[in-house]
Amino acid sequence: MKFHLISTWKMSLEGSRKAYETLKNQNDLAEALINGVVNVEDDETVHSVGYGGLPAKDGKVYLDAAYMNGTNMSFGAVSALENIKNPIKVAYHLSKRNLNCYLTGEGASEYAINEGFEQYQMLSTTAYDKWLNRSQELMHDTVCFIGKVDDDMAVAVSTSGLFMKEKGRVGDSPNIGSGYYVDSLIGGCAATGVGENIMRGCLSFKVVMLIKQGIYVQEACKITMNEHIAYLKERNIAYDDISIIALDANGKFGAATSKKAFPFVYADDQLEPRIMVCFNDGKDIWVDQATDEWLATYQGD
Repeated sequence: MKFHLISTWKMSLEGSRKAYETLKNQNDLAEALINGVVNVEDDETVHSVGYGGLPAKDGKVYLDAAYMNGTNMSFGAVSALENIKNPIKVAYHLSKRNLNCYLTGEGASEYAINEGFEQYQMLSTTAYDKWLNRSQELMHDTVCFIGKVDDDMAVAVSTSGLFMKEKGRVGDSPNIGSGYYVDSLIGGCAATGVGENIMRGCLSFKVVMLIKQGIYVQEACKITMNEHIAYLKERNIAYDDISIIALDANGKFGAATSKKAFPFVYADDQLEPRIMVCFNDGKDIWVDQATDEWLATYQGD
């Protein structure tokens, strides 16, 4: 069995290991991706996903998540979900539906409760303290997993969104085509960063369509990022926090970022999970394996 996994940020390393072991032992792509995301959702030290996620202005944690199957093109998503322990599980459950597969706010919460998903007070003590102090940190990292097993591909994403966001605000993560998109015949892409700016370019769909045209996956990521940065610059819109990961139908991976450096995790059936870094020096975008020296100085999730 051949498989490939890619996920966003250093914070997904342990989750990638969980997903990797699931694929090794069970050969279940959906279970692997969900296990990977759940590991991050349950980590209190991660302040942009799940439990530990920083709250909105009203002091409540609102969660977004999505899951998409690239073979049958089914998808499920939730946004502004409250007090449910693992939103990715709800999104996956919704992906079994043909209609009413994206729910938000009270409707999403009611659905999750009625379907028996575990309820939980999602505001951690640390996150609450940050909210009380009105920290100026702009936390908005999304955990994204893209996987491929044989001919099947899927993507799973989860986030608590912007710290101190307005009640009702929804970013790119649960929105198909912007925060994620996958087609098993072509490839998949997922995004992390400031959702409003990602949605302005429907970045995930754009990358997949470039791959469909025969453009190599890393080049597709690079072209999409450079064109989008130029688009935002022309309109005087800040663009300093957008990153994407991608995986094509051949198992090749790519990444691009508007930041100076963006870490992600890659693994396959021959290679255990390891941290990679996408760099952008303003002239070029490229990917290398993270060195011990780089990891020692990295301060992010």
